[in-house]
Amino acid sequence: MTSSKLAHSRAIAPAFSSTCRLSAVAVAIALAGAAFSAAAQKQERSGKEVVEETCIKCHGSGENGAPKIGDQQAWKKLSSGGLTSLTAVALKGIRKMPPHGANMKLTDTEIKRAVTYMVNQSGGNWIEPTSKQQPAAKRTGEQIVKMRCATCHEKGKGGAPKIGDRDAWIPRLKDGLDATVRSAINGHGGMPSRGGMPNLSDAEMKDAVTYMINKGRVPEAAK
Repeated sequence: MTSSKLAHSRAIAPAFSSTCRLSAVAVAIALAGAAFSAAAQKQERSGKEVVEETCIKCHGSGENGAPKIGDQQAWKKLSSGGLTSLTAVALKGIRKMPPHGANMKLTDTEIKRAVTYMVNQSGGNWIEPTSKQQPAAKRTGEQIVKMRCATCHEKGKGGAPKIGDRDAWIPRLKDGLDATVRSAINGHGGMPSRGGMPNLSDAEMKDAVTYMINKGRVPEAAK
């Protein structure tokens, strides 16, 4: 190797080494960020867990004037303002209740879940907020039906076609399954949009409708 080529290679080596080091640092930072994000997602708790860990101290007994869990009259009045209003109060604190219930590690979503849980334990029927950090896992048609749709479709409340009653479902399929699902998504008659569960995806709605048509009870005449 000539002296000029040798000098050139020596000049390149430190630059290449520095680039490698910078790349390694960038990768390490990215991995650390991913690990932190994963840890945050894993730590995000349900409303029940947050209440049992933090809120129960006052809301379990009504200490310091806190609305007691199970007191339907008290929570009905509070919940009339909606989740956003109640959450804002919990985040800022009110009277003897400190911000975040004195647990500053709680995320906004966890606070919302705790509020929702207490409302539901006191006669409400709110849907627990999904995670802002991690998309909710897709629910099966059966899970959705048992969770929500069965309220009306189990016994045919309000004229809803019963689960598994093909004679009732077939006329509703005259324009095809997609049209029936779209009707459920938009709301129809006494049925609210998405069955009153706004966080259901279109795919989940389709799975729920399909389950009620094919996977439910067998009509009495067919037994």
